[in-house]
Amino acid sequence: MANDLERPTIVIGSIDRDGLGTEWLKPLLNGIEEEQIPFSLQSIAVKDTVSRAYQAALASRLSVGIAYDNKRYVIHYKNLPEQEPLFDVTVVDAKQLRALGANAARLVKGIPFKNLS
Repeated sequence: MANDLERPTIVIGSIDRDGLGTEWLKPLLNGIEEEQIPFSLQSIAVKDTVSRAYQAALASRLSVGIAYDNKRYVIHYKNLPEQEPLFDVTVVDAKQLRALGANAARLVKGIPFKNLS
């Protein structure tokens, strides 16, 4: 059986273990799952949200990382400059968060993004 660290996934980075798997993260995870791309949750001890998303992208075998802080969500791609994430959004509702998760997966698939508004 392959180690989870070897499995290609979108990495979602949280500053601590307590922030992982919370109920309000579910729409994001559902958006990723609806595009049939695997994800993993990892603790990444970097306070800056953009830098944490970038570190998550570097840790991802799919080159895509996500970080969040309160209602701010950042999606990063490892080939972009660290301070220039693909998406840096303040999420207003679950529908937008689900679309953001789908967009992270669509980045992996190379297909057009969903509208976030």
